[in-house]
Amino acid sequence: MSVETVFHKTLRLMGNRFQLSVVGDDEKWAYDCIDAGITEIQRIEKLLTTFNEESETALINRNAGMNPVCVSRETFDIIERSIRISRITQGAFDITYGSVDKSLWNFDTNMNSLPDVATAKKMARLINYKNIELNKSKFSVKLREKGMRIGFGGIGKGYAAERAKFAMKEKGVKSGIVNASGDMTTWGFQPGGDPWTIGIADPDSKGKVFSYMNITDMAVATSGNYEKFILVNGRKYSHTINPKTGLPVRGIKSVTIFSPNAEIADAMATPVMIMGIAAGLDMINQINNLEAIVIDDHDTIYTTKNIHFKSIQYEKSFSH
Repeated sequence: MSVETVFHKTLRLMGNRFQLSVVGDDEKWAYDCIDAGITEIQRIEKLLTTFNEESETALINRNAGMNPVCVSRETFDIIERSIRISRITQGAFDITYGSVDKSLWNFDTNMNSLPDVATAKKMARLINYKNIELNKSKFSVKLREKGMRIGFGGIGKGYAAERAKFAMKEKGVKSGIVNASGDMTTWGFQPGGDPWTIGIADPDSKGKVFSYMNITDMAVATSGNYEKFILVNGRKYSHTINPKTGLPVRGIKSVTIFSPNAEIADAMATPVMIMGIAAGLDMINQINNLEAIVIDDHDTIYTTKNIHFKSIQYEKSFSH
């Protein structure tokens, strides 16, 4: 009698570490299914990347302030959904964040000073989802102002994970995980019938966890200041930029979102960091099937009202 096991494949896609896992009892079948998921992620990457001048995203950006660009239905739909999330989050989520020049913020270099507030605000003026013009009859997209740029860094990984899951389920995979650098979607159960156990990253110790949760048919995404940041005069500044000021957010170390959909989980994590604990959790509490765990700069843990988890440190529920 064949025994079910978990088959994995890990590789770099969309500039991130992806791990795809499948439960099965046939190794060749499992890896064929995983390869179908990888092929789908690669397709999404070509569609959404800003690093390839031939991509639809690059074409939209190149024509900013000039011409509408006709795109595929898929690209149009993800932009339309992104604008909807921008409205829900009052602009805290905004795919036009790419308008902030790399000369202002570059967290990949040894940046050791902050730009002045006036310069940051001036450059941030181009961040405005309301200046994305959509024409549904033509599937065209226009950025109204020259210098505007869109990017899918806040939603693309989640979308790709969701699409990879779909591709693998189409091949008959009943249980699996797609892990996109910590943003993950799960379905089915482990061999033996237990739910999947996921660890929530400790924002102070990369590679360690502060909490475990058992989940199935659920997506999880974390946004935090522990992966990309700069230190200026001993203070940590996250790579998460407030679209209204052009300056990094402070006060929150990490936000973890739980949702049935990986795209939604990915897209909602950053806005909570930008909105702050009270406003962010109040928003999540009003949306069905969304939950959040927030850790502030003082290591206090806040959660939405329906969440219960085992914390290795301690737990504090947020109430208002």
